[in-house]
Amino acid sequence: MIQPKNTALHSSHINLGAKMVNFAQWEMPITYSSLIEEHHAVRETAGIFDVSHMAVFDFNGGDQIGFFEKIFANDIKKIANENKALYGVLLNEDGGILDDLIIYHANDKFRLVSNCSTREQNFDWYKKHAVDFGVEVVERMDMGILAIQGPEAMKKILAMNEISSLVENLEPFGCMFSDEHLYARTGYTGEDGLELIVPNDVIVNLWEKALAEGCTPIGLGARDTLRLEAGLNLYGNDMTINNHPYESNLAWTIDMKDEARDFIGKNALLKVDKEISQKIIGVLLKDRGVLRPGYEITHEQGKGIILSGTYSPTLEASIGLARVDQGHGDKGQVMIRNKALNIDFVSPRFLRQGKI
Repeated sequence: MIQPKNTALHSSHINLGAKMVNFAQWEMPITYSSLIEEHHAVRETAGIFDVSHMAVFDFNGGDQIGFFEKIFANDIKKIANENKALYGVLLNEDGGILDDLIIYHANDKFRLVSNCSTREQNFDWYKKHAVDFGVEVVERMDMGILAIQGPEAMKKILAMNEISSLVENLEPFGCMFSDEHLYARTGYTGEDGLELIVPNDVIVNLWEKALAEGCTPIGLGARDTLRLEAGLNLYGNDMTINNHPYESNLAWTIDMKDEARDFIGKNALLKVDKEISQKIIGVLLKDRGVLRPGYEITHEQGKGIILSGTYSPTLEASIGLARVDQGHGDKGQVMIRNKALNIDFVSPRFLRQGKI
């Protein structure tokens, strides 16, 4: 049996009484108090997440622009002269999604963060293609990540007196380096806030300072309900290597404006018939019950399946993301325990900036 890995904050989680679970070979907190309390804390004030299980990579030398133009379906040139982050997907030659990730650029440096469950696969993929561009790929196991999210997040971050006040001026998806520390106005909750990608030897101090300013510690349970309310995909649930971006609400991350740019998976995507592709849509359960992954959906023009589903503390209803056939209209049914229950098809972004 493989022993799960721990982040640098593992003892802090235990001391706070967190309920720990094995998540992709990492022992991580799923709740500290209750999922609903933690969820509301992020929507109403500010919460802090330990997301140090995520994979962090830096890059040295060579033609890094050319490298990212090859492996990334979004066009890295959008941020090549900006202090900004860019979200997108890593594709295989068949157009299947290997992973979704964010590339950060500031001070002529690139840093990449991707999912923990795909760490080894991605590292091998980066190294394989980096050779052609003379780029060195460095896995930063010495780095951890904190996410401070919520309407009061920035106020509490500045009150910590540990981080440059310049972070307040960052635009959404803006980022900045301070030595090895990277601060980015990104997140996975639909709220404003900051992600701090910093060395493990300073992360405990930052965590404790944030708690002292009133940030609530948040586990993976509320992280999932928050991201689902915001309509954000989760790799492994809402998209896998068997899905292409057009059926995963990710067409906006595919940049083909530069016809000369030949990124991996481009030729396969050019052959996709977008008119018949399935799509991801939001689902709101109108009857009593809870939507769960794998539940089957029917509608007048076809079928579908629940990809992610949960109870939404903000909407006080069960919501989900589903991949459905085209022509779904605005109503359908879902099978729960051999009973057909009514659902509405809605925007996958149930909330915008934390508001209904």
